[in-house]
Amino acid sequence: MPRTIWSGAISFGLVTVPIHVVSATEDHSVRFHQYHLADMGRVRVKKVCELEDREVGNAEIGKGYEYAKDQVVPISDQELSNLPLPTAKAIEIAAFVPLESVDPIQIGEGYYLTPDGAVAAKPYKLLVQALGRSSKVAVAKYAWSGRERLGLVRALEGALVLHAMRWPDEIRDPSEIFPPPVEVDEDEIEGALALMDTMAREDLAGEEFQDTYTEALAKVIEAKREHQPLPEAPTEPEQPGQVLDLMSALQESVDKARSSRGEAADADVHDLSRAKKTAARKTPAKKTAAKTAKKTTTAKKSAAKKTAGRKPRSA
Repeated sequence: MPRTIWSGAISFGLVTVPIHVVSATEDHSVRFHQYHLADMGRVRVKKVCELEDREVGNAEIGKGYEYAKDQVVPISDQELSNLPLPTAKAIEIAAFVPLESVDPIQIGEGYYLTPDGAVAAKPYKLLVQALGRSSKVAVAKYAWSGRERLGLVRALEGALVLHAMRWPDEIRDPSEIFPPPVEVDEDEIEGALALMDTMAREDLAGEEFQDTYTEALAKVIEAKREHQPLPEAPTEPEQPGQVLDLMSALQESVDKARSSRGEAADADVHDLSRAKKTAARKTPAKKTAAKTAKKTTTAKKSAAKKTAGRKPRSA
């Protein structure tokens, strides 16, 4: 069980759920330290007071806000924990919204919310089931580490997950990085859509989604430890500096994607896009026919019930 990061409660309306917050993710990155290469002695960072020119210990160090060059306002952890905020001890749900209404660029780290004791079990499960049935997520406010934050609470396989979010004013305007004006024709768009269909997956399971960097780094470290030759890097195919023919690039990409999945690699991009359009046109017709047949059957059944329930007229 991961260690508790924060304890408090989820609050929506008059319902309160005592919870503990634990990390929902793990970092498997390889960590490096700094060493003096001449003798491999560890190089450490020391905390030095600029005024006294001496190293200070953690017990002597505290937080402060530089109000001006010659004025620093000290702030203690106790003062931060007693901020006059309703979110200081609770995750206050402000609204419930469809997940697709939240821009993914706002969503950050994920945390599991675990119920705090038997008394929290029922309201916890209530919120899990209500979120699952509504197909919505909760947007909440909470205060951690000296600042109020925005969060997203959702249900995941019977558990509640809190995602840290950025405030809307923290998102930069994307118009700053727009490309120069350029025209893209319909064939190129259809070619890109055909490539996307070829690369479509139902989930993220598979070798493509494994951390190969960490695996390769572990092999290098092991080889150096055993004084063995380093593993050779794979040769990368030469990439063109500039794409001159976009349709040719799309066609080659579709061929490679189909070949990697064991399919025929000679399908034309235009044929794939036409097949998709044809399938899209046929689907509504089938649905309409099915709906018509269903309505006819229902109407017949209703008429039969009315006839059966009708009393004969008296002579």
